[in-house]
Amino acid sequence: MSRYTKEDILGFAKEENVRYIRLQFTDLLGIIKNVEVPVSQLPKALDNKMMFDGSSIEGFVRIEESDMYLYPELDTWMIFPWGTEEGKVARLICDIYNPDGTPFAGDPRGILKRALKEAEKLGYTSMNVGPEPEFFLFKTDENGDPTLEVNDKGGYFDLAPTDLGENCRRDIVLTLEKMGFEIEASHHEVAPGQHEIDFKYANAIEAADSIQTFKLVVKSIARQHGLHATFMPKPLYGVNGSGMHCHQSLFRGEENAFYDESDELGLSDTAKHYLAGILAHARSFAAITNPTVNSYKRLVPGYEAPCYVAWSAKNRSPLVRIPASRGLSTRIELRNPDPAANPYLALAVMLAAGLDGIKHKLSLVPPTNQNIYTMDEEERIEKSIESLPSTLKEALLELQSNEVMSQALGEHALLHFIEAKEIEWDMFRTQVHPWERDQYLSLY
Repeated sequence: MSRYTKEDILGFAKEENVRYIRLQFTDLLGIIKNVEVPVSQLPKALDNKMMFDGSSIEGFVRIEESDMYLYPELDTWMIFPWGTEEGKVARLICDIYNPDGTPFAGDPRGILKRALKEAEKLGYTSMNVGPEPEFFLFKTDENGDPTLEVNDKGGYFDLAPTDLGENCRRDIVLTLEKMGFEIEASHHEVAPGQHEIDFKYANAIEAADSIQTFKLVVKSIARQHGLHATFMPKPLYGVNGSGMHCHQSLFRGEENAFYDESDELGLSDTAKHYLAGILAHARSFAAITNPTVNSYKRLVPGYEAPCYVAWSAKNRSPLVRIPASRGLSTRIELRNPDPAANPYLALAVMLAAGLDGIKHKLSLVPPTNQNIYTMDEEERIEKSIESLPSTLKEALLELQSNEVMSQALGEHALLHFIEAKEIEWDMFRTQVHPWERDQYLSLY
């Protein structure tokens, strides 16, 4: 049930002098789109009568079937803390429907809702997610375009004056708090120019909505500071890339289904099966959680990003870590996703993988408590530790051949996603890169 009614929303808009409404949604590649309407159109929008041309959006529909309807979710009403001279701007996040009133099969938000319905059938009322998206701040040139010059020389948890991004980061946090975010931590990350802001966990839909809102705020506030914020996974060679670790757990009402106090690790059978499902499908969902050519430049040994399919309650080199908190906070932390991922699709495939583990009672392999980076290939084979895909192409082949992932995404989204990504891979593969000229031009 919605917390707000249509009347509430109309009242809020009037009280707060809102002049424009952004009806937001996310395309298949995770890019935020919006249709901006004057407040006079708000009643029409709230009656689900706002139409847009789906054929102009990546991965949606062909021209001959282009009319789509936006159904705003009332609970996502939010007024941006920055306005125009004419008045304030508010937003509503929308689900996408076909003209016949059925949910559109290729809507990423709808795909996550479908995955959550599967969880409900198994008795889980919610999936809780605590995302940790990292980003870089770069200086801009005189035209306002991003440079590759970071604005500090800071390192992990550094404070000003080394961390010149601190004022910008503080403004981002203050803006997010004005918008109702509960910020748990905000700090400089390992690489120069790299930052992380963690917000309180929420149910999966709310968490994915928050990630998208977060990206919008970070970019907007950075621009006000003359900086460019990027969620590109690996913008700089030789330093850590940006991840988006996802802490996750399943709940039955008020009870955390992942906790069992009688277990040595405090993990229930549900948690173990879920984790086994994540490990079983990790190679296949990588194309969704790490969706760009650049994503695979981050997943290499030596920069704290996981490249091996293993788990541990102790060390940080495996794919999945079990944080120390127990009770209601019992959770697993999946460490390979990056912030270029479409959060709705990423959470949908993680959940589908975990639920498959629960349905088939997959048994969990023993934890890997030593540093995997120091093992040689023989040792890894002996311990059955697989690697994540090393390229987008490899990840796409794994995705296509996995029935569980294909079902979670649905035919429409899978087809259009793979088509778009095959084009991306091909453009990268056929491009001549500066590295090649540096290596070969004089030599041969």
